[in-house]
Amino acid sequence: MLSIQQVEGDKNSRYEGIFNQAKGLFHDERDWLANMANSASLLYHTLGEVNWVGYYLLKENELVLGPFMGLPACIRIGIGQGVCGTAVKEKRTQRVPDVHAFPGHIACDAATRSEIVIPIQVNGNVLAVLDIDSPQPERFDQMDQQHLESFVQLLTESTDWTHVPTK
Repeated sequence: MLSIQQVEGDKNSRYEGIFNQAKGLFHDERDWLANMANSASLLYHTLGEVNWVGYYLLKENELVLGPFMGLPACIRIGIGQGVCGTAVKEKRTQRVPDVHAFPGHIACDAATRSEIVIPIQVNGNVLAVLDIDSPQPERFDQMDQQHLESFVQLLTESTDWTHVPTK
């Protein structure tokens, strides 16, 4: 059984520890659901200053709630709506320092003040997004974005996406 461990040190060291733990979780496991569930838990328990970490999967023309850690969340989000829907529409990471200043922000948890959403793309197609919320304004900086994009790349390469439901 694997256990999640907090990593001390500067931000780069903490992310290195998170990546090493993720590699252990993904070792010999290619199932998309298992990898999403474990990685949401890993990030929720190791990032610090976050109140929600999870995934939304693209099904037909909307995002549907997937594995997550945190309070119950919005179940369906339209493409182009909110931060998650915008990430899908633009096929790029959305880093929002103040969610109250983001046009059309969907407030699932009133405590959330900042958010980052990274699309999961396979062969140029968005299959899902990783959504991370924080009660701290400006919680995510450029370094977080780079590390979290690398984390999503590791998840993408470690996972068999052929059986992800799209309907």
